[in-house]
Amino acid sequence: MIIAVGSDHRGFNTKARLIGLLNDLGHQGIDCGTDSAESVDYPDFAAKVAQMVSQGQAHRGILICGTGIGMCITANKFAGVRACTCHDEMTARLSRQHNDTNVLCLSADLLGERVMNRLVEIWLATEFESGRHARRLEKIAQYESRTPPGSCSSTPGCP
Repeated sequence: MIIAVGSDHRGFNTKARLIGLLNDLGHQGIDCGTDSAESVDYPDFAAKVAQMVSQGQAHRGILICGTGIGMCITANKFAGVRACTCHDEMTARLSRQHNDTNVLCLSADLLGERVMNRLVEIWLATEFESGRHARRLEKIAQYESRTPPGSCSSTPGCP
């Protein structure tokens, strides 16, 4: 599987280690930057990874910043991207089983190396369950395709 990996300066050291883990697991990790621990803006690197996933250039993506939250917010702005932050094994597993997530966002500041490795391994190995979950993802895709930015007029329950 081709996996695009990006980080800001706070995730820089972690990114290099995770690319090595991906390669050891038989995947192709693609480094989307940053290239140093010098301060950068996380949306720039989240966008690179999310665009690759959105356009089918990568099967999945992994993003690392201080908390994972900013990366997740940015990545979810791209069509077809279902990004999530995970901090434990249960959320990593369920994010794949129920939500078919394709971008994993991790915290460089809050997760240790062993936990982070385990989350990546679980997230990569877990299959989407489909069934009732597929119906829900289809609804998300419909909202994504018909709702213009800044508008909720076509969304049920929106004023």
